Amino acid sequence: MESTHWRSESNEPAPTKVSPVDDRLTADTALRRVRRGESLLYTGDFHNAKQLVGAMARRLPPPASARTPLDAFRAERRARQLEHETLSRILVALDRDYRLALKRAPDVAEACRQVWGEPEAEQTLVSLKTLTGMLSAAEWRRKGLDVPGLTGKLHPHYGVYLPTRTDYVELLLSVSDVKGQQVFDVGTGTGVLSFLLLQRGAAAAMATDCDARAVACARENAERLGLAKRFQVLETDLFPPGKADLIVSNPPWIPEPPKNRVDRAVFDEDNRFLLGFLDGLAAHLNPGGQGLLVLSDLAVLLGLRAPDWLEAQFAQRGLAVKWKRSAPARHGKAKDKSDPLHAARSKEITSLYALVPVA
Repeated sequence: MESTHWRSESNEPAPTKVSPVDDRLTADTALRRVRRGESLLYTGDFHNAKQLVGAMARRLPPPASARTPLDAFRAERRARQLEHETLSRILVALDRDYRLALKRAPDVAEACRQVWGEPEAEQTLVSLKTLTGMLSAAEWRRKGLDVPGLTGKLHPHYGVYLPTRTDYVELLLSVSDVKGQQVFDVGTGTGVLSFLLLQRGAAAAMATDCDARAVACARENAERLGLAKRFQVLETDLFPPGKADLIVSNPPWIPEPPKNRVDRAVFDEDNRFLLGFLDGLAAHLNPGGQGLLVLSDLAVLLGLRAPDWLEAQFAQRGLAVKWKRSAPARHGKAKDKSDPLHAARSKEITSLYALVPVA
């Protein structure tokens, strides 16, 4: 075994200056030290460590005031990046069995194995912020999530987009003509769209995702839901080989660079995923087939896309909108007036486009 393994979800290099700290450390002192480039290895009480991180977060500056939604978006991203860079310098060490030797620490070994597999080193270093996120995800995975229209619970994995928004699911449920159809699900995540279609009569679904965690998550959920015989999932970009009657995708909706692998479910730099889907759609449809694209208009509201940009992309690729259905966003941030992006999010609309090749 290696002696120490550094784990980061953002591909950050291993810290070069690590200093042990304990319960005597104050948030103000911690902030001064991490701003000088130190990483602090917590050796005291687990709950005190979490309180320290929370106190540090409260001392960080809020997003700068902004005149436009786009300025507010940029300021919010900068603030979140600063938060990540600051709080991720509070580290904890796990032993060769992923045990956390802090007072009042929970058992973290199962959550770590779910994400990383078996230990590869005598010691694993990870930020406390990342570890608590993994523990929260493990609880979601254990309990499962109810999804409107889905018979049975969905069990999301860490690092895979959690489908707590119901607007796009409910839009898909409005599609009635799925019985007996062969389905491709491009960018499947948990597999939820495939499972909804299979439970409503689709013959089979072939799903893809570029993230190995999503592939494992979708495969496990298909087994849990009794759909494994009609569901396959591949780790690949965009389309599987062959053609289908119905091709569905809920791509990332913000055309900006992701900061980490979890971000890739939301951020699509230069619209690469979306345009790749539109480029390949017609060639992968059986005669008479259609594509179902689920997309939020938040990028338009933020000023990251022109209002007519999407329709222009359809036209350039010889695709026509057979029909379109829309629903207002009902997620928590759309109602939170304290959110810096509330002005845009309160107006957000998610639409389901049925796309067919122009004859």
